[in-house]
Amino acid sequence: MTPDTTVPARKGLLNALGLHRPELRAWAMYDWAVSAMQTVITTAVFPIYFISVAGADMPKPQATAWYSWANTAAAILIAALSPILGAMADYRSAKKRFLSVFMLLGVFSTMGMFFIMHGDLFLAATLFVLSLAGATGSMTFYESLLPHIAREDEIDRVSTGAYAMGYIGGGLLLAINLAWISNPALFGLPSGDNLTPAEATLPARLAFLSVGVWWLLFSIPTLRGVPEPPRRIETDETPAGNPFTVAFTRLGETLGELRLYKQAFLTMLAFTIYNDGIQTIVRMATVFGEELGLPRSDLITAILIVQFVGIPFAFLFGTLASRLGTKLSILLGLAVYTGICIYAYTIHTVTEFYVLAGMVAMVQGGTQALSRSLFASMVPKHKSGEFFGFYSVFEKFGGILGPAVFGIAVSTTGSSRSAILWVIAFFVVGGAMLMTVNIAEGERMARDADARTLPA
Repeated sequence: MTPDTTVPARKGLLNALGLHRPELRAWAMYDWAVSAMQTVITTAVFPIYFISVAGADMPKPQATAWYSWANTAAAILIAALSPILGAMADYRSAKKRFLSVFMLLGVFSTMGMFFIMHGDLFLAATLFVLSLAGATGSMTFYESLLPHIAREDEIDRVSTGAYAMGYIGGGLLLAINLAWISNPALFGLPSGDNLTPAEATLPARLAFLSVGVWWLLFSIPTLRGVPEPPRRIETDETPAGNPFTVAFTRLGETLGELRLYKQAFLTMLAFTIYNDGIQTIVRMATVFGEELGLPRSDLITAILIVQFVGIPFAFLFGTLASRLGTKLSILLGLAVYTGICIYAYTIHTVTEFYVLAGMVAMVQGGTQALSRSLFASMVPKHKSGEFFGFYSVFEKFGGILGPAVFGIAVSTTGSSRSAILWVIAFFVVGGAMLMTVNIAEGERMARDADARTLPA
């Protein structure tokens, strides 16, 4: 009989993709779940709806500035909460519990967007802030699970594999939403020229509702299939301590020991700077295209291109990191982003916008996934929630400065075209700082810190 090689081949493929164990696949499903929010709400449909419907009573540049400041408000909210909640989750071994709370906040805020109508700018901004806070807050605890489930030799592949899963999940729901927004009659939705405002906006509002349902359902595998890491305490702690007191004590100790975790914090600082540029491009892309006067259906299609073209490139960056090293692979991605900004300044047509989307797809997922895995390799496992809380703060401050600078530039110049060139500075400065990180030293300090803990 011919031996059956199907199972070994499948296992080999899953291993190459970083999805070779059940808990790794369950963990990656949260990227699948939450990416629908990131594509439909943060990037594609909602920004256009925010400006053209919720902000219809004001000029487009002013509505764009409102959208930028809503991003800033969400970033500040998460920056204030993440480190202390992360430290509490570490001490109480409650990472999945905190993940659930923030996920539900985001889910119900996103579902509430169904009720946003013409001129409801304040309601739209409020729900967007809460939805974004839920997504980014839950990601803090989701990402803090990475160093617990992935070995050092597979952490890059696991992180990039999850990002690819996010591209699939986010892209799939966006494609479905795009279908009923573009052709509502095919789905039994109102269509024609004489629609009421509620009927005209129904396809988009149903898209927001579908994101909440999708996010909730596909979070279940992560909550059920990923084990909560075992509880460990430091030598000066007791299992029955007050979580608030212990959390603040841990934060103070960590800040007082920055020299011990210098490489991890240097990585966060570099990430903060270059992530400013990445997040600005992601969040302002459709707003930029809308201001250029490009058709809305083409703008959403371009975002869809990013999702599906990004799948193989996310996996590719995992392989690239194993050959070139994680740091060099990230720097390569930042160089491409610099070229993207220069090209974006010159575009005028839909075809050029599609080319721009393809360029972004090449580097977006891989650069961010490798940044996550690089940081995870240098944090003590018993403090992963706390450190990813700091990571979220640094990430959100990156989310504050980029969109805020973009908003100021747009308000000053009256155009997004000139503002896009300002983004290059984030990639240059952040990349230069990343070059100084000593990865081996950071990994060694993290292992030494874990060795000094006790089981609770």
